Amino acid sequence: MFDKFITLMLSRDEEKGATAVEYALMVALIAVFIIGAVQFLGGALDGLFRQIGAAI
Repeated sequence: MFDKFITLMLSRDEEKGATAVEYALMVALIAVFIIGAVQFLGGALDGLFRQIGAAI
């Protein structure tokens, strides 16, 4: 009985670990996307803000 309980608890921990890895991969992918978007749009936004500042 105790062996079945230990086996159940160990298999449960593996699922939590896999879920944590999946969330970490998703967060890393989102961070890479945000960094890429900021770098891609950074120049355009800088030009836009400079035009607005010059107009003011």
